[in-house]
Amino acid sequence: MPITEQLSHTDLERLALDRVVPALLTHGFYFVDGLLGEVAGAAVLDEVKGMHGSGALHDGRLAGSAPGVQRRTIRGDKTAWVSGSERGCEAIGFLLNLIDRLISVCAGRLGNKVIRERSQAMVACYPGNGAGYVKHVDNPNGDGRRLTCIYYLNKNWNVKEHGGVLRIFPDGKAYVADIKPLFDRLLVFWSDRRNPHEVQPSFSTRYAITVWYFDSEERAEAKRRFQKVTATTHSRTAGPPDCEKTLPPGV
Repeated sequence: MPITEQLSHTDLERLALDRVVPALLTHGFYFVDGLLGEVAGAAVLDEVKGMHGSGALHDGRLAGSAPGVQRRTIRGDKTAWVSGSERGCEAIGFLLNLIDRLISVCAGRLGNKVIRERSQAMVACYPGNGAGYVKHVDNPNGDGRRLTCIYYLNKNWNVKEHGGVLRIFPDGKAYVADIKPLFDRLLVFWSDRRNPHEVQPSFSTRYAITVWYFDSEERAEAKRRFQKVTATTHSRTAGPPDCEKTLPPGV
């Protein structure tokens, strides 16, 4: 559904309560087109392209693969983590604030889990050399991630020519969902085992920004487990940096 350049509180509530929440509860995912509008969306794209051109993006991390498995056979993206408050990330910050407002409205209607915080934003680029990301689950082991939100930035994207589809395999469903990574599109889905998904090979530069919203109780327990592990092994695991933002009150 197209959204105007300026989302009012009423528009945001209507989007959250009439569309996002029912779709998540029924299908496990939802996407909205025209989230920011052409001008604001283009400003976000310019900032992401600037990060890419400056060399700020680095090979995406893995949570722990088998010995001898090359990273690029699993994921071929380059990423950077931002809060949106950095110099040169003003438009990204505007986007994150809007998504925060949307999720804060949804949060109390998605069951008995408390969603109060999110990760930093992961800016990602698939460089267009056939890179993708094999089928995986964002949160297979209870790390606290409850909702995945992906904002796409790819103008004039032709799936037949460029590939790059995000394919969701909804758990227990007899179908798959193919999401095109189109400019100014926001995708929201459950982060846990309900939504295994993959990024199919991309043959043109493909940009996206992802944030994860946390189940507060599960996140706290995951931190406790992590602290016990690091106390004895000093190991690190992949995933969103331990730098979180508290959501604003529901609008």
